[in-house]
Amino acid sequence: MGRWYELGRYPNRFQKKCTGDVVVYYASRPDGRIDVRNTCRTATGAIEALGVARRADPRGPASVLEVRFAPAFLSFLPVWGDYWVLDLDHDYRTAVVGTPDRDYLWILSRAPHADAATYARLVESARAQGYDVTRIVRTPHQ
Repeated sequence: MGRWYELGRYPNRFQKKCTGDVVVYYASRPDGRIDVRNTCRTATGAIEALGVARRADPRGPASVLEVRFAPAFLSFLPVWGDYWVLDLDHDYRTAVVGTPDRDYLWILSRAPHADAATYARLVESARAQGYDVTRIVRTPHQ
């Protein structure tokens, strides 16, 4: 839970306008789900996307999630995306999140910047799990 800064990601259509300062906020809900709020800087100002996450299997690991960013009035549609926490350091300071089809990838940190060794470790973790790390673009933070 809490605030996570995006250090890098695969380019994707829903973040196409983001030019930097990408931050995601996670908050527990009473129903066991997680509120997700993504924010970023664009050429014309800041934007945000609101979503909700849940465990893919309520009895399964908390690292295998489904996330939906569809508006509430479309909640009856099965528009959940699979998100896996691929790497999480023991202090919950850094994480790598991706999709099982390896089409999406994010490198996250509790701080807006990471030292070179930490970032390299996170990239190597993604590579070791079959992700094409040449696709990763760094996310600038002011």
